[in-house]
Amino acid sequence: MDEGGLSVGQVSQRSGFAASAIRYYEAQGLISAERNSGGQRRFRRSVLRRLAFISAARHLGLTLDEVREALAQLPQSRTPTTADWKRISLLWREKLNGEIRALEALRDGLDSCIGCGCLSLDRCAISNPHDAAAAGGPGAVYLPKQLRVPSDRVR
Repeated sequence: MDEGGLSVGQVSQRSGFAASAIRYYEAQGLISAERNSGGQRRFRRSVLRRLAFISAARHLGLTLDEVREALAQLPQSRTPTTADWKRISLLWREKLNGEIRALEALRDGLDSCIGCGCLSLDRCAISNPHDAAAAGGPGAVYLPKQLRVPSDRVR
């Protein structure tokens, strides 16, 4: 790589990611850098596209393992094409559609909620007298399944 690659600070400024996140994603193998003659990291400009991809994937609720798996499908020897990105996006489509359905169910359930001082405790999906929800397992068991995020996925 020529000495003109982007520094961590430049990548941070251009991508909106903190420098620590960029180093973390590099350590996780999601992006890569080379070292210049002074030993400083230098990133190819294409790393900005990968970081945008990571940001979109994280907003969709994908885990870093899922992001890593998707990025591994991209070619290393050339710039990814529209077809490459489309192939990956199709893998996420059903996951995203499921999350949309779950969010709609949550939204529709909130329409009848008065905000808890609750006037409908007999049918409230959030009320949990005597911790009856504990039988359903850990987490917010009354939320639609797609919206229950295990603690290992929260960042």
